[in-house]
Amino acid sequence: MLALRPNCELCDVDLPPDSPHARICSYECTFCADCVSKVLLGVCPNCGGEFVRRPIRPRTAWRPNTGLAHDPPDPLRRTVSYPMPDIAALAAQLVDVPPEQR
Repeated sequence: MLALRPNCELCDVDLPPDSPHARICSYECTFCADCVSKVLLGVCPNCGGEFVRRPIRPRTAWRPNTGLAHDPPDPLRRTVSYPMPDIAALAAQLVDVPPEQR
């Protein structure tokens, strides 16, 4: 089950569970669509992986033990631990490498 982290790890904008602007990598690092496209160039600054749109967890429990009430979002806000020059260098290094070859 995805953690549904509450914020962009770079700009700290709120990303509620129903946000269509949340992007995640395979480690669930979470960033907003603007940071992913304009700053990170589609490269996760933590692992070098690709980003995909984070799924929206249903509000309603359509099946037993599902939905936001049963599996609420993670309340812990996170921030990226690398300085911007390092983030930019990794993005520049990997931007032209297809995700399946990183």
